[in-house]
Amino acid sequence: MPLRYIKPESKKRLTPAEAYSRICRYCAYQERSQKEVRTKLFSYGLFASDVDELIAKLIGDGFLNEERFAKAFAGGKFRMQKWGRNKIVHALEAHGLTRRCIARGLEEIDRAAYTSTLKALLTRKLKEHMESSRLKAGYRAGTFAIAKGYEPDLVWPLVRELTD
Repeated sequence: MPLRYIKPESKKRLTPAEAYSRICRYCAYQERSQKEVRTKLFSYGLFASDVDELIAKLIGDGFLNEERFAKAFAGGKFRMQKWGRNKIVHALEAHGLTRRCIARGLEEIDRAAYTSTLKALLTRKLKEHMESSRLKAGYRAGTFAIAKGYEPDLVWPLVRELTD
């Protein structure tokens, strides 16, 4: 018996009231940026005027807060994925956040924890590449840390200290 292609049913457009109840659950599950919420609302088939009204209502009701999102994002990416400040800043800029919100988000990262995390990353990478020369191992560890978003002026002195 030959297989037949079954055309998927077209998505039903949601009314603004239905979309609001869905987007409230979406925002309550995890902190979201306005860009993420706007994309999700457009995927529901809403018009731009409806999307703008719903976003204003979400902000008013406390479901959407860019500063709170920046703090949660920066803290989470640093603690869980060990990202550096540069990478976090670029990711927050991609979400369309203002410089002020980004600065508030970066305040979540403790200086001492930041330095100790960088040192732990470099130590681990140096151990992985120690079979080659110390110079190559240091270079690989340093470029790894810079790719993770750590500042080069913090990385290279620490690499020199750890390889001596």
